[in-house]
Amino acid sequence: MTLPLVIAAHGSADPRFAGTVEAIAVRVRRARPGLDVRVGYLEHGPPHLSDVAVSSAVVVPLLLSRGYHVLADLPAQVPGARIGAAVGPDPRLADALADRLVEAGYDGRTPVTLAAAGSSDERALGDVHLAAGQLAGRLGVEVTAAFVSAGEPRVADIRPAVVASYLVAPGAFHDALGRVGAGVVSEPIGDHPVVADLVSARYDEVLAQTPGRTAPA
Repeated sequence: MTLPLVIAAHGSADPRFAGTVEAIAVRVRRARPGLDVRVGYLEHGPPHLSDVAVSSAVVVPLLLSRGYHVLADLPAQVPGARIGAAVGPDPRLADALADRLVEAGYDGRTPVTLAAAGSSDERALGDVHLAAGQLAGRLGVEVTAAFVSAGEPRVADIRPAVVASYLVAPGAFHDALGRVGAGVVSEPIGDHPVVADLVSARYDEVLAQTPGRTAPA
C-alpha cells in the first residue's frame, strides 16, 4: 500500500494562503499521479491536519524553517505519522527566491533583505539566517535576514531597499512587507515549481528510511 502524502501548512484566515497551498498540492499531484496527496492545516482549517493525517501517512511540513511547529506541534497533532523535514531551508529555494526577485524588478546588484515572519525559537531564526546565506551565494550580493514579527532585526526598523519575501503565501506578514518602504518587494515563494519538487523529495526521504517502502511514480 502506498503511504499518503500530507502537506502540512500553518494556515491563515486569509483565503489567499489556502489558495497557494492548494496550488502547490496540484503541482505535486500532477507530478506524482499515483500518490494520494492531501492538505491539512495546523491552524485555520478545515481541513485540519489531525483529520487528514492518518497514522500511515507521511507528513511534509510546508514550512520554511524548523521550530515549535515542526518539532512539537506536528508530532502532537499527528501521533504515529511519519514526519519529514520542513521544506526550508534548502539551497534549491534560493532559485525560487531569485526568480521572485527578478519578477519584482530586482536589478541584480543591490543588497537584499530576506524577510521572514519570525519566531521565538532560536533554531527557526537560525534557519532563516542559513537561507539568507544560500540566497547570497545564488545572487552574488549581500543578503541579510530580518523579521516581521519575533526576531531581530525587524524589517520595519532597517529600511531595506530590496526585500525578498521568505514566506510561503500571501497574508498579513507579506502585506506588512509592502508597508516598509522598500523599492522592491518580491512576492512570496508560493507555488513555484521548486516548492512542489521539495515536498516530493521530503516524502521520498521518509520512504527511503521506511523498511519495505518505495516511492510511487
